[in-house]
Amino acid sequence: MLHHFPRAYDVYRSRGVGEFVRTLMTYAPIELNNVLFRLQHGGPTRVADEDWDTLIILDGCRYDMFSDQIGLEGTLESRISAGSTSEEFLAQNFEEGVFHDTVYVNTNAYLPKLGFYEDQTFHDVIDLLDEWDDTIDVVHPKTVVEAAQTAHDVYPNKRIIVHFMQPHYPFIGEFGQQIQSQIDDRSVWRPLRDDPTVLSLSDVWKGYRENLDIVLEHVSELLDAIEGKIVISADHGNMVGERQSPVPTPKLYGHYWGVYSPQLVKVPWFIVESGERRTIKSEPPREETQQSDALVEDRLEALGYK
Repeated sequence: MLHHFPRAYDVYRSRGVGEFVRTLMTYAPIELNNVLFRLQHGGPTRVADEDWDTLIILDGCRYDMFSDQIGLEGTLESRISAGSTSEEFLAQNFEEGVFHDTVYVNTNAYLPKLGFYEDQTFHDVIDLLDEWDDTIDVVHPKTVVEAAQTAHDVYPNKRIIVHFMQPHYPFIGEFGQQIQSQIDDRSVWRPLRDDPTVLSLSDVWKGYRENLDIVLEHVSELLDAIEGKIVISADHGNMVGERQSPVPTPKLYGHYWGVYSPQLVKVPWFIVESGERRTIKSEPPREETQQSDALVEDRLEALGYK
C-alpha cells in the first residue's frame, strides 16, 4: 500500500486497532486498483521532460470534458498525470529538481505551501494569489491572461507555465454562481457526497462544464498573443459520482490524493504550434517570492481544501 498505508498507520497510532482495520479495508481496494491502473496505463508523465515552450495548466480538467468542449485548432493527445490532486501533481513533478529555465504564473496555493518559493525551484514565480477576486473567491482567468502575456514579454528565453484555476471549483459562471447560492459549503463535492438531495448531479456537471467553457475563452485570447510550441493540459480531473475499478469502490466525488482512475489522472495534452519557437536559457533564479502562511491557508480554504 504505497500511498495510503502511512495514513492508515497514523490512524492506528491515534485511534487504535479497530479503526486501523476499518481504514485498511477502505484503502485496500484503492491500492489494488492503483496497481492495476499503472499496469494498464504505464507510468505518469513528468511535464518538465516534455517538449513545450508554454505549458497551460487547467486545474481539475478531465480529459473527456476537454475533448468534448475544445474548439481550438491543435492536436489532442492524452497523458497520465503524476498526481490526482494539485498537491501530488506539483510534488511529483517539481520537488526533485530545479527549473531555472522556467517561469511559473501561479494561481494555486499549493505552490507556496510546498516550499517551491523559498526553495527557488523556478527562475521566477509570478504569484497571483494577491490578485484574488472576492466576488468569485478565486483568481479570475482574465487576470491570468494578463500576467501570462507579461511573462512572455519579460522572459523571452524562458519556458512559461501558466496555471489557471478553472475549471476547478468554485464555479464562476452565471449558472455556477446559482449553485454556490444553494449550498453552505466552499466545496461542491462534499454536499454531493453527504446529502445528494441538496444538489443535482446534472446541475453540478452544468456548472463544471460552464467553468471549462469560460477558461477556454480566455486561453484562446492568450494563444492569440503568444508564439511557440504551446501545450494545454491539466494537473488532475475530478470524480463525479463514478467508482474506481475494477475493484468497486463507493461512488467518489471530487479529487483524492493517491487515487488513480481515468477520471482523475487521464488529462488532456493539446498541442498548438504557433510561430517561432522560444530559445530557452537557464539562468540563476530571481529574488524569491514570498506569501504568508495565513494567506495560503485562506486560499486553500476558498478552493474547498479545508
